[in-house]
Amino acid sequence: MKVGILLSRIRVEEKWLLEALEKRGVDYERIDDREAHFELTQPGPWSQLDVVLERSISYARGLYATHILNAWGVPTVNMAHVAATCGDKLVSSAALAKANVPQPRIKAAFTPESALAAIEELGYPVVLKPVVGSWGRLLSKINDRDAAEAVLEHKETLGSYQHSIYYIQEYIKKPGRDIRAFVVGDQTVCAIYRSSAHWITNTARSGQGSVCPVTPELNEICVNAAKAVGGGVLAVDILEDPDRGFLVNEVNHTMEFHALAPVTGVDIAGVIVDYTLAVGRREVNVHPVVSPFPGSAPLAGTAPVNVAAHPVLN
Repeated sequence: MKVGILLSRIRVEEKWLLEALEKRGVDYERIDDREAHFELTQPGPWSQLDVVLERSISYARGLYATHILNAWGVPTVNMAHVAATCGDKLVSSAALAKANVPQPRIKAAFTPESALAAIEELGYPVVLKPVVGSWGRLLSKINDRDAAEAVLEHKETLGSYQHSIYYIQEYIKKPGRDIRAFVVGDQTVCAIYRSSAHWITNTARSGQGSVCPVTPELNEICVNAAKAVGGGVLAVDILEDPDRGFLVNEVNHTMEFHALAPVTGVDIAGVIVDYTLAVGRREVNVHPVVSPFPGSAPLAGTAPVNVAAHPVLN
């Protein structure tokens, strides 16, 4: 078997993944997404790869590379349709809503005027997010109309089409923390609490990790969220609402795990590599994944593989 690992640079996660590949004696090729190029009608050496693990820092590079590879019949972890769904918060939320997975109330608008009306109908405070982004960047907690008008004006001035899509989320009064859960196939492997005095609790924004028990209730909502976006190797972020319980905040398709692995003691890199090898051996069922938007064409996808036999999951 020949495995490709598509990456931007060697962070600690990629170092662990490469070590896991070498520990298993896997024949693999490191592919720098800054140097990679594709001839769309000529797969060439790409066709020699049984599977590609996508670890690009750039969402766009990873997304388009996996689209091309999948079109050639090369499976990827994760598949392109999963990346396309998870990488756009509005598309991801639509997929969760279609699958009836609990999440905060969300409104979408396309002009500052309609966004302001949506915000006031939802009620202050609200959270305004870019539809594409990570690490808790460019999030705004809007407490009143003055703040709403200022932020909306700034977004309109920024000018990019993504800033003209207004993703408005109900603010959840979480207990000083959220939950980051790691899902592979049809099982929640482990989870941590991310705690902070700030309302943004991402570890990239100084949130502190501690072990979170994976209860049947937590496992169910995380697995359902993973299935809703197409399945694979995913990080599911959960908010704890005092009245409604667990709510899915986001699902991430190219997760960092430098905090998750040391806190939980789970060999995250090993689990990811073993799942990737299973995909490469075609131990999966290919089936259409229905788009969250009515009237859209079905998307080709890969069903999650049961990884319950992995040592860390027993």
